[in-house]
Amino acid sequence: MDDVFETTHGAVRGFRAADDVVAALGIPYAAPPFGADRFRAPRPAPPWSGVRDGTAFGPVAPQSAELPGAPSWRPGDEDVLTVNVWTPAPATGRLPVLVWIHGGAYTFGSSAQPDFDGTALARTGLVVVTLNYRLGFEGFGHVPAGSDAYAPVSVGVDVDSGAGAGAGAGVYVSVCGGAGFDPYVSAGAHSDAATDPDAATDPDGSAPPDNRGLLDLIAALRWIRDEIGAFGGDPGNVTLAGQSSGATAAVCLMVMEEARGLFRRVIAHSPVSPFHTRGIAASTTREIAAAAGCEATPAGLASVTPQALVAASDQVVDAYRRDPASGSRHYDPSLFAPVLGGSTLPVDPLTGLAEGAARGVDLLLCHTTEEYWLLDAVGSCAKLTTDAQLDRFAADFGLDGDLVEGYRSVRPGAPVPGAAVPDVHLALFGDLLFGEFTHRLAEAHAAGGGLAHLSVFDRRRGGADRTAVRAWHCADIPFAFGNLDDDRLSFLVGGAPGPEDHELARRMVRAWSDFAATGDPGWAPVTDTTRRTAHVWTTVDQPATDRRPLPDRALWATTDFPVLRP
Repeated sequence: MDDVFETTHGAVRGFRAADDVVAALGIPYAAPPFGADRFRAPRPAPPWSGVRDGTAFGPVAPQSAELPGAPSWRPGDEDVLTVNVWTPAPATGRLPVLVWIHGGAYTFGSSAQPDFDGTALARTGLVVVTLNYRLGFEGFGHVPAGSDAYAPVSVGVDVDSGAGAGAGAGVYVSVCGGAGFDPYVSAGAHSDAATDPDAATDPDGSAPPDNRGLLDLIAALRWIRDEIGAFGGDPGNVTLAGQSSGATAAVCLMVMEEARGLFRRVIAHSPVSPFHTRGIAASTTREIAAAAGCEATPAGLASVTPQALVAASDQVVDAYRRDPASGSRHYDPSLFAPVLGGSTLPVDPLTGLAEGAARGVDLLLCHTTEEYWLLDAVGSCAKLTTDAQLDRFAADFGLDGDLVEGYRSVRPGAPVPGAAVPDVHLALFGDLLFGEFTHRLAEAHAAGGGLAHLSVFDRRRGGADRTAVRAWHCADIPFAFGNLDDDRLSFLVGGAPGPEDHELARRMVRAWSDFAATGDPGWAPVTDTTRRTAHVWTTVDQPATDRRPLPDRALWATTDFPVLRP
């Protein structure tokens, strides 16, 4: 059978991912965002002649991470804005479309990770699309212009704008901003050079847009609207899904006018809560520019290579990690987040959803019950072992002492203060960044008139011998994609899966597929925002007594959330 698909940019040949699924990988949805197009909104992809090979993933976005089973970025890789499609073979009719946004703290990751193979989901009758988008400074760094541009400052934590010493503005603001920003602007000449000082300012002299990674996602959704019919998909029945920073990107698009009408539903697993004001983002830019040895101006930033900005960002992260006095960023330094204000993201998702900005978009949310245990296991976050360190953690994030004491009282093995500081710290940090934000998104969407379905992943027994495993960050995704048997994922899921794990995966795959097709994952939406209720994902052999508690509504109800600082 001929597995060639005709798009408006050219033909692409896929391959049989399985007897009943065809995949086509590495298809450009926008032009390479470098040279003259660097730091700009995405430009249309150029057409190609002949039949393009679609048997390999496209290059990943600039990053220093090397992830198991996924390609690494190589300086000079430019064609990073690509999509991958899995479709049933033969496709019958116009099928629901599920579009996946990978996570990675807006800094690393790619669609080529083995977790995200779309074969199992496509077998349920979906057309599955995964994609790459700009990350790190290229995608989320603030490029100032005019009076917002700064000369270099010393690298580290002595910036007086709130990036260190526990100071800084709250991360959520609502800013009135104009709509109508087009993520596709007229194409300019593309240079093969990685750096072009003239590329940092658009022809009309305006500053490069913030949130270029989000604009990439909108460009990909527009490609899907125009092209997915060639793969058997229905452009009018698109579900946008993501995990961690990818989930937050998805809920950002729910409140962005430029994305309106491009999708009907959103699946958000473990959305992460930090957002940055322009002031916070500008402070981060100054630190990165100092580490890169350039001025924090459009021309200065464009004069250094993407590789140099990746290395400079890593240097700034390391400075925070090594300094316990550097405030909230010390505990798990992450430099990038969606930037609020202006025309790209004028309002944060909690505010926008509560105001009804996306009441016509169905929302399926999930978080794991032990999110931060993964970050602890891979050495990403600071180790807290004493009550004094825990108290400082709470102070650096502005957390009320009653909240900390509440967590001490309900965590297993921590009946008295100091009995299990690491457990309290990881539970509190996980709910602060993921769990509480997930619940509040559900409540906000329900309050704004939308349908929000809430779930929690708490599978904590695994393998043939049913030993204890962690329901930590990312552990749910191989289940939802139906990819448990890939050996490269054994660390995430706690070893080789047993029959009970496969049964759980089948249920989660079906829930995603049903939600993408109809908006119903199999349980009722949130109606009472005063009570914490959620569908719980566990294996059938896990007793109800062996479950982690949900974020406590009574504890968080009196906490000023969000409280995160950079």
